Amino acid sequence: MESKPFFRFLFFFIAIAFLFLFAWTHLHYAPSPGVTTLLDCASNSPWCTSSKNRFQSKQPTLTKTPRASTSQRRHHESAVPRHPLDPLTIQEFNKVRKILSSHALFKSSNNYALHSVVLEEPNKELVLKWKKGQPLFPRIASVIARANGVSHVLTVNLETDNVTVLNTAPPTGYPTMTIEDMTSATWAPLSNAKFNRTIIERGVNLKDVACLPISLGWFGKKEENRRLIKVQCYSMEDTANFYMRPIEGLTVLLDMDTKEVVEVSDTGRSIPIPRATNTDYRFSEQKLQQDLNSINPISIEQPKGPSFVIEDEHLVKWANWEFHLKPDPRAGVVVSRAKVRDLESGVLRDVMYKGFTSELFVPYMDPTDAWYFKTYMDAGEYGFGLQAMPLDPLNDCPRNAYYMDGVFAAGDGVPYVRSNMVCMFERYTGDIGWRHAESPITGMEIKEVRPKVTLVVRMAASVANYDYIVDWEFQTDGLIRIKVGLSGILMVKGTAYENMNQVEGQENLFGTLLSENVIGVIHDHYITFYLDMDIDGSDNSFVNVNIKRQETSPGESPRKSYLKAVRNVAKTEKDAQIQLKLYDPSEFHVINPTKKTRVGNPVGYKVVPGGTAASLLDHDDPPQKRGAFTNNQIWVTPYNRSEQWAGGLFVYQSHGEDTLDVWSERDRPIENKDIVVWYTLGFHHIPCQEDFPIMPTVSSSFDLKPVNFFESNPILRAPPYFEKDLPVCRPAASA
Repeated sequence: MESKPFFRFLFFFIAIAFLFLFAWTHLHYAPSPGVTTLLDCASNSPWCTSSKNRFQSKQPTLTKTPRASTSQRRHHESAVPRHPLDPLTIQEFNKVRKILSSHALFKSSNNYALHSVVLEEPNKELVLKWKKGQPLFPRIASVIARANGVSHVLTVNLETDNVTVLNTAPPTGYPTMTIEDMTSATWAPLSNAKFNRTIIERGVNLKDVACLPISLGWFGKKEENRRLIKVQCYSMEDTANFYMRPIEGLTVLLDMDTKEVVEVSDTGRSIPIPRATNTDYRFSEQKLQQDLNSINPISIEQPKGPSFVIEDEHLVKWANWEFHLKPDPRAGVVVSRAKVRDLESGVLRDVMYKGFTSELFVPYMDPTDAWYFKTYMDAGEYGFGLQAMPLDPLNDCPRNAYYMDGVFAAGDGVPYVRSNMVCMFERYTGDIGWRHAESPITGMEIKEVRPKVTLVVRMAASVANYDYIVDWEFQTDGLIRIKVGLSGILMVKGTAYENMNQVEGQENLFGTLLSENVIGVIHDHYITFYLDMDIDGSDNSFVNVNIKRQETSPGESPRKSYLKAVRNVAKTEKDAQIQLKLYDPSEFHVINPTKKTRVGNPVGYKVVPGGTAASLLDHDDPPQKRGAFTNNQIWVTPYNRSEQWAGGLFVYQSHGEDTLDVWSERDRPIENKDIVVWYTLGFHHIPCQEDFPIMPTVSSSFDLKPVNFFESNPILRAPPYFEKDLPVCRPAASA
């Protein structure tokens, strides 16, 4: 009697899924509408009026665009590359698709998918020699595809139409999932009768079911030779925050290629589905809204406009910095050719050739049947850039922000636009660049202070429940700060417990009881960054400056001990494998041994660690084998253009044989070579009730800081602020 309503629902659900998939992969996100400003500046500048007027002001749209623009102003269909590192354009994506559709590999395939289509960047030495105005190198697309159940790595020459099939696919693992893979996996279980019966028996209406595609790692031979995924589901009844209402213990094993349900495991029938009460995080659903007057609105106003310009859509120039910026479907954002101007000589000096998020590793600490496999590698499995959502003006980024879109290819090769994926803005929060005030005892009335203004490049990825905010912050003193913020919603476990007084003795909950029937499971986050440092040139060395205690000799000094710096130049990779130790401290310098300052110090930058949580998992644990790039906080490898992804090119279901740890075991020479530094930010997360139902952002960062790079303080001559230079704002009500 229930079959007809069910199949009507199934048809409706699949239709909605396909509509969602089409919208996701083929349509532009709608640009954010103009908003009413909170403050109006007392200035006639078009930059000091309302947001609506600012968006309507006449500004250049192609070569120099230092303004907060929307997708409506960007003409992606007619975009052309102007720099060797510019991402593929819509025209180029369409050409790749056309060329591949006629290639024998794809013509003979009943079904194929393009898992990655990105620019095959020209050789580094060519890019370093290229000057603006010179012809671009041949544009080549790098493609990772699956056809007839086999993964392929190809290049497509967009000038000659030549397709080269490369034999570079690793022995295990699969490419990053496509959006279509993820979307189709969430509705595939509904075709299985056992799954549907289980849902109904759990007391959940099929129309309220929401499912997530969960990568399953690798745990043995039974998971080999098939591209598998696990699916777990939740109840959406009475809340948008379905993550807090897990159907605990119900796990579907799915063949991702055939969409066949391989296995349905149901181990949680005795566990109730948590209630929806107090789980919705939307502002409109809060019954007791915070007093809006508790914090007055704040907005940064720039009557003269921002200080940065963006030339040819991707070349950023700000203060003494210049760098190339582009969105990437796997890394999120890529910063390339970062140079800082030496104000003494006026010369732009190389700092970093390329930097990006290489991989994320998120292992959950619950070994039970429905949880042991939750050991995510978000970049290589899901695509960190693919999961980047449009940023929310005024909330994700301030009103003075400029926005950059991402242009990517869907699984069928059709290009689509991820609107407002990256934002850029100048930040001033009252921080101080430098200061000194003389004590009255000197008789000198001196007080010199300089404000600190920085440039921030931001993207945010929503990888299902978790949100990651990644900032690249550039300072005028030459420092680059890379910061990661964690927010979003916990992945929680259902439980029969409603209060801790029900838990007997030392029973391991694998986490914290956050609310009735809800456990927040302990987990880690590791974010590994690829940093191709080029300090005044490509050939650099890594120096471990160890801080040692030196005992004084008897009678030498009233002091018994002091600290000294012992410099050790890393000869090979193993010399530069660093595990941070609080009581054996070091500084970590990347120097150019052939370039010296006026007084003879080698020029350099240093990695200033932060977010130093380290993985405590057994190195033979299958997840840690795959995430072995977290065994050290710092690695240094010789530059190799094929070694960019710390977890390997094909991460999905990989065994861990193509990781940073494996490459570095070769112990190659790195002294005075073109080297790459890898740094891992780490977080241990023991959930707490303040994380329910949505987490306040927790952040950590590390710095790339000049060390003897400049002859003196590079912001010594920076001017202070004066009242006459600043905009005068008044409340909108009095305007």
